[in-house]
Amino acid sequence: MKKQSVSSSILWLTIAEIFFNFSGYIIHSVLGRMLGPADYGRYGLIVNLTTTVVMLTGNGIPTAMSKYISEIFETNSELVLVIKRRAAWLQTLLMTIVTAVFYFLAPVFSSLLHDQTLTPLFRISAFILPSFAAASFYLYYYIGIHRFGLQATMKIIRSFARVIFVIGLAYYFGVKGSVTAYIIAPASVFLTAWIIDRFWIDRLFPQKSTQEFPWRKLLDYAWPVTLFMLFFQILTSLDLYMVKAILGDDRLTGIYNAALTLGYIPYYLFYALTLVMLPSISRTTFNENHAETTRIVSRSLRMMVMIIIPLAVAMIVYAVPIIQFFFGNRYVSAALPFQILTFGISFLSIFYVMSFALNGAGKIMIPMYVSLGGMLLNGILNYIFVQSYGIIGSAVATAITSILITITILFYTHRHFDGLMKFGKLLKFIAAGAVMLLFSFLFPPQKWIFILWSLILSGIYLGALFLMKEFTREDFDFFRGIIFKRK
Repeated sequence: MKKQSVSSSILWLTIAEIFFNFSGYIIHSVLGRMLGPADYGRYGLIVNLTTTVVMLTGNGIPTAMSKYISEIFETNSELVLVIKRRAAWLQTLLMTIVTAVFYFLAPVFSSLLHDQTLTPLFRISAFILPSFAAASFYLYYYIGIHRFGLQATMKIIRSFARVIFVIGLAYYFGVKGSVTAYIIAPASVFLTAWIIDRFWIDRLFPQKSTQEFPWRKLLDYAWPVTLFMLFFQILTSLDLYMVKAILGDDRLTGIYNAALTLGYIPYYLFYALTLVMLPSISRTTFNENHAETTRIVSRSLRMMVMIIIPLAVAMIVYAVPIIQFFFGNRYVSAALPFQILTFGISFLSIFYVMSFALNGAGKIMIPMYVSLGGMLLNGILNYIFVQSYGIIGSAVATAITSILITITILFYTHRHFDGLMKFGKLLKFIAAGAVMLLFSFLFPPQKWIFILWSLILSGIYLGALFLMKEFTREDFDFFRGIIFKRK
């Protein structure tokens, strides 16, 4: 089977993530204007809670399947379909149980949010779980056999599908239509992926095998990863629910949801990196190639820091025009919490990627416990700060939590992989970011033109790195390799 290079994989998956997340921001922008802050807040509550729960059915077992298939698909192809079928059976069982429980707990969720009118919406959203999980299963399967281009194609199809269905159904049926669309969009992706697998991919591997793969091995890896994803998802959405439950104001919930949605731009940008990192590190760890494993992790971290600093600076400086661009003038009050969240979530993006580095190396308990601690801390801080400072307090609580758990995960990653990034190099990136921030006073926030200003400031940032000899020819060749698919 033809194998894609790492640079080509990053390119394809990054393009798919850009399409997917851009489609998400189109949806949020349109729904924010179409529904208004109150209904948009209700939409955010439903979709965020469903996304949290779908971590149980959508990613844990498929991630384990992807890890084990990536280790053996080139050397023991007879075992690929055995692992896949074991994972499919476990996924179906888990998906059925969680969907039923979620459906019958809908009134309880509504009571916790002090709004029983949310019950019908929660019950509709229960069926998002099996639809999302079915699509996710095939996306992780294609990652496991290194069909990154095919996985990216499926995600691009899903991007277009959810824009069409969510906006179209929301226009005619309001919030209920938008929630229903989240069932239809992944279902269409699953059907497409199943047809491709049935008539093409499935035939590339031996159909019968005398080998066995213990289902307990999948579960032993899946349950800590599942809990990590669950704790992480609760951590990233708990603040929105605390705002709703404590303040009881749909309008402020909608304002905060807008700030939260835009604040996660850095996280979504680097999500594709985890999809390449997990199978890559699983393979190098399985082959005991420790030097290559450390190189992948350290280079990924350096690339993240290099990109995330100018992105965060631009988002903070141009918070108001960014809010206006996506959501309109009614959401301008989201600017300050957006700035605070951008700073914190930039750290959280690093936490997520480094957690997957440890997961790929088999150190699955560390990210699980750190994310659990972060979830609890974020809940406590939000409970204290929201009562005193409203949505600003919620943003501060999430930012503090993000910074602390990122420092913790970097400590463990540094210890396990025997060094990541020298402190002097980190200071150079921070210094270049400070230069960019100082020059931003020459380019004040303005509607639309902020995009041009951001590009100019990014050029200044790279220029500062070049003068400090931190942006090298090797970096240039690496990014050129991604763009032109060179190894």
